[in-house]
Amino acid sequence: MTENTHKEFMEEIFNKHSSMVYRTAYFLTKSREMADDITQETFIRMIKKIHLYDSEKPIEPWIYKITINITRNMIRKQKLINLIRPSDIPRGKAVETTILENERKDDLWKEINQLSYKSKELIILHFYSELTLAEVANSLNIPIGTCKSRLNYALTKLRESIPDKEIFKQKLKEGI
Repeated sequence: MTENTHKEFMEEIFNKHSSMVYRTAYFLTKSREMADDITQETFIRMIKKIHLYDSEKPIEPWIYKITINITRNMIRKQKLINLIRPSDIPRGKAVETTILENERKDDLWKEINQLSYKSKELIILHFYSELTLAEVANSLNIPIGTCKSRLNYALTKLRESIPDKEIFKQKLKEGI
């Protein structure tokens, strides 16, 4: 395929499928800005990976799979960014209540950051990214038993660093 033919082929695919990619991303994220970014990233990834596409099969499922994967990754990144970024004071809450809640979250983050990398990674994926233990195990490429064991170890370490169990439960609940 010549460069000109390749360019025309990609333009045709973009013109035909970009609205489907955008709609899919928008329905999953409810954000126009994220949907725009996902659409752009989907077609950039397609251009880079077009050599992996099996032309014997329909292209729509391949495009859809790329769109879903990029959307999932962007949602996970956004969740992590929102956890790290200081939150605005929610309406209807007293300023004092919000400040106390933020301090508790900060205290919990300090304790989580004291954990080993493996423990911290598991806590973030499970509690903050809301992945199931099976998804965490799959993401980390470890057996589910190892995942459960690491989670137990991480929670035990956190409990030791926060001796009052009620405060620990409250901090973990509020931090999530």
